[in-house]
Amino acid sequence: MALKKIILDEHETICHEGETVLEALLRDNVDIPFSCKQGACQSCMVRSLDVPPPAHAQKGLKDVLCKQNHFLACLCYPEQDMSITLGHQPEYFTEGTVIAKELLNPETVLLTIQCKDALDYYAGQFVNLKRADGLIRSYSISNSRRHAEKLTFHIRRLAGGKFSEWVHQELNIGDTIAVSDPQGLCYYLPDKMEQSLLLIGTGSGLAPLAGIIHEALEEGHTGPIHLYHGSRDVDGLYWIDEMRELADKYENFHYTPCVSRGDAPEGVAQGRANDVAMANIPDLKGWRVYLCGHPDMVNHAKRMAYLNGASLQDIYSDAFHVASPTLD
Repeated sequence: MALKKIILDEHETICHEGETVLEALLRDNVDIPFSCKQGACQSCMVRSLDVPPPAHAQKGLKDVLCKQNHFLACLCYPEQDMSITLGHQPEYFTEGTVIAKELLNPETVLLTIQCKDALDYYAGQFVNLKRADGLIRSYSISNSRRHAEKLTFHIRRLAGGKFSEWVHQELNIGDTIAVSDPQGLCYYLPDKMEQSLLLIGTGSGLAPLAGIIHEALEEGHTGPIHLYHGSRDVDGLYWIDEMRELADKYENFHYTPCVSRGDAPEGVAQGRANDVAMANIPDLKGWRVYLCGHPDMVNHAKRMAYLNGASLQDIYSDAFHVASPTLD
């Protein structure tokens, strides 16, 4: 086995035969996080920038991390020269123009942005939106990859929120805004088309879930897909008709709107979305679970899903910043 060259930033390290990438970097006095050196703690996770890493170096990582060429340096015996990075690359922004803006409910606006450059993203990821004065906020993409240059977002007005209030009150059609490269690991991959999917969201947490659902259906996902969208009251829900129409069109898609306070009208479940979902689907062994919305809901639902049989490898979450500590 020939020597392999490992390039980290501008530093070049030679990896000898029988030596892992981590061992080579440490021998060369490169500062890299590590702990167990056995692939359990995942502290030494890095990303290949040019070539796919050996499959055994990705043992135990979520499929979305594997797709992005992340690997564990302590398990990697390189098969070829590699350029790697320890963290994120400098953020790239492209110019976006607002082409549509409409209310989904009294507190949430549907914002559509046409990007100057097509973005390579997966449904469920998020981008950073940056206004002219440099203020940045993260928002999930709500549409599938069929529209790589046109992105939609569900932006909920937060009390005192500098960015969300600006979007609701001042941002107009025709205005420009900077859009970052897509980020995040809570997204759909068409690798297990028969797998059952459970999606639970509160408030504007429906945004990434809607993108994931459309992407899965467009890709021909055959397993059952269950969406539970919750709010305190009916006024906080939106896209009810659209989701019901989607459920009528696709036999494997099932939609349940939920309200946690007051009386639930016909066709709407009473209770928090995560509680309703877990009661209806108590056995989640083999399921893939997506959780988006209020941090309390996401954390609670993650524990419930795991206790109900879902593997931690199959639980994907995206907790949203909220103005109130109460659980939706």
